[in-house]
Amino acid sequence: MSLVNEADGIEVAWEDQQKINTFSKLNNRLGDLRDQLKVKEDEKEYYDDLQMELELSDAKTIMYKIGEAFFDLPLPTAKKQLRTDLKRYDGEISELKERCDECEHGMQDLKVQLADPRYAKFGKQINLETGPD
Repeated sequence: MSLVNEADGIEVAWEDQQKINTFSKLNNRLGDLRDQLKVKEDEKEYYDDLQMELELSDAKTIMYKIGEAFFDLPLPTAKKQLRTDLKRYDGEISELKERCDECEHGMQDLKVQLADPRYAKFGKQINLETGPD
């Protein structure tokens, strides 16, 4: 089974179209993951700044946000909670980076498959470049 691009008269095999579609899906997923990663890294940076502020603080209690609520926590408890939150962010960031790597490897594999000389017939009709970082 093959598809024909009527505008250009280029015949595209079903398998080829599936590879192109998979590449596109991975590229979109990679963009979403990078957006999520940026948000998590920014949030972690805020927590890093907070950690430094808590180390310099001489207050007995700290208003600490957990979810949507603020709690008045003793300083040692707030520091412990902050360490827990930082570990969680580190784990989430690592997971997002791994998922980005998986998408990039999948896209690279598809580029190699689609770089086969038989794909020269596509010319500039397909774009196998990733979106902006």
